Amino acid sequence: MKMAVKALGAVAASLALWAVPHAAAAAGSSGTAEANAFARVVVDSAELRTGPGVDYRIIYVAHRGETFALDGRPGTGFWLRVLFADGRTAYALGDEVQPFAVTDGTEGAPSRPGFLAPPPLRGAHGGFAMLGGMLSIPVVGSGVQRFGYVEARVSLVLHETVSLEGFAGDGLTSDGAQILYGGGVAIYLAPNWPVCPFVGLSAGGLSVVPNQDSFVLRREDWILARAGGGLLFALRNRILVRLEATNLSVFTPDAYKNAQTYAGGLGVYF
Repeated sequence: MKMAVKALGAVAASLALWAVPHAAAAAGSSGTAEANAFARVVVDSAELRTGPGVDYRIIYVAHRGETFALDGRPGTGFWLRVLFADGRTAYALGDEVQPFAVTDGTEGAPSRPGFLAPPPLRGAHGGFAMLGGMLSIPVVGSGVQRFGYVEARVSLVLHETVSLEGFAGDGLTSDGAQILYGGGVAIYLAPNWPVCPFVGLSAGGLSVVPNQDSFVLRREDWILARAGGGLLFALRNRILVRLEATNLSVFTPDAYKNAQTYAGGLGVYF
């Protein structure tokens, strides 16, 4: 009985996939919009895997009513190949989804993945990013100075809206190193948007380590409080782009100064 149900699911999937290009051709010949193929989950939960078989790793558990674009090529046996919004592919069991076709412009119809995708925060456990930009900071006797800046960022994703982050950065100056380090929290305000705004709060330190022959910098250790925000988005195939600006409140018991970083870079969530 179970094999018969699976067979019926596979036949239905094959018919739907066969029908889509024919519907598209008919629509094109009549001057209307083309048809696209999708698959809707029809069971309480469906395990989407990296390949067409139960031995492959589960990368996402979909629930009833979720819809995915079909990439137009069925997988092996009872398996269908589907597309996530971030451009990844996965395989769904044919009797757990219902293929269907819609024409472009249909009100309320799902859409296929575009050039931009929501950042892959859902289901992620961690992340890493490399950023580059500018550090604007007051220097004793020289006013506000601007240096090149590089930073490494690691993330522990607690939820698609919240992650813990650690950072280590360096102001690139010929007179020595200005090293920023610390950790905090990032909050993603719209994780399902193609361009996701985020805000962050963190604390740490700033250590100024001058060269031996430097007359501009001097050895200093400061307490650091950092706040800022930016935009996070992904291109197809999970190429992650991060743009941000932060304000640094740097202080000791006897002194205070204000600095900023402006940076952008690439990263990944896994």
